[in-house]
Amino acid sequence: MREKKRLEDMLATEADLVRRGEEISTYFELAREGESVDAELRREIDSLRERVDHLETETLLSGENDTRNAIVTIHPGAGGTESQDWADMLLRMYLRWAERQGFQTVLYDYQPGEEAGLKSATFAVNGEYAFGLLTSEIGVHRLVRISPFDQAKRRHTSFASVFVSPEIDESVEVVIRPEDLRIDTYRSSGKGGQHVNTTDSAVRITHIPTGIVAACQNERSQHKNKDRAMSMLRSKLYEHEMEKKREATRKIEESKLDIDFGSQIRSYVLQPYRLIKDHRTKTEVGDVDRVLDGGLEPFIRAYLRMRRGGKTAAV
Repeated sequence: MREKKRLEDMLATEADLVRRGEEISTYFELAREGESVDAELRREIDSLRERVDHLETETLLSGENDTRNAIVTIHPGAGGTESQDWADMLLRMYLRWAERQGFQTVLYDYQPGEEAGLKSATFAVNGEYAFGLLTSEIGVHRLVRISPFDQAKRRHTSFASVFVSPEIDESVEVVIRPEDLRIDTYRSSGKGGQHVNTTDSAVRITHIPTGIVAACQNERSQHKNKDRAMSMLRSKLYEHEMEKKREATRKIEESKLDIDFGSQIRSYVLQPYRLIKDHRTKTEVGDVDRVLDGGLEPFIRAYLRMRRGGKTAAV
């Protein structure tokens, strides 16, 4: 059924491209006849260019797990309340990006900051190629801005880390020994309905040998939260093992350095000028608001092109 859907999508894409090409040809014919169709023609060409860019991005996704759903974890770094607020801004950016892609998101764990922002957040992005697209976001993200929490209105630098793992299904065997797990329950403190903070239904599972943690608090039932946390833990442990196998060609741990100066993959500068720069691909975008509202396509496409060129190993 998956292969059938893939082939149907390919045929639908071909038909869509043919239709768009014919419409553009029609507009050119009307222009030659003296009709004023400049605005319509530009709109159709821009739409086609956006569609082709999207298709090009898909051709760059060839990693073993690129087609899978993604599990994303965000942690603030150096900077206190500033970084916690920055982590919350990143969460919104990724949720908006997923919405623009037509992907579904599920917020599994949200630990609010003491004054603002968040201490940690974990969410799933469900959609074809979600993991492959989001691999470009693994690492430390740096923000420079005038602090809204500083009465003196001084410029502050904040950091937050993003880690992404593929969501694996039951067909992939991951051996987890019960004695290697520590399971804690606690009262939910994140976003949700009234039911989430009335009982100790939230679950946090720690894999003691690796220190990997998975938590879930969005379900009413402790049992359901435990099942979801175990599923996330399996995905994280699977990615952990895959990382070790890839270590000879690429160390993903390089993207999980101390969340501080000198370790960022991308800088978001709001003051004294407005520019977002990816330090790996040298891609720069001046429309900061569009990026923070989910417009990540230029950075994702540039990273995937770099990956294909062999400058970084495929995930």
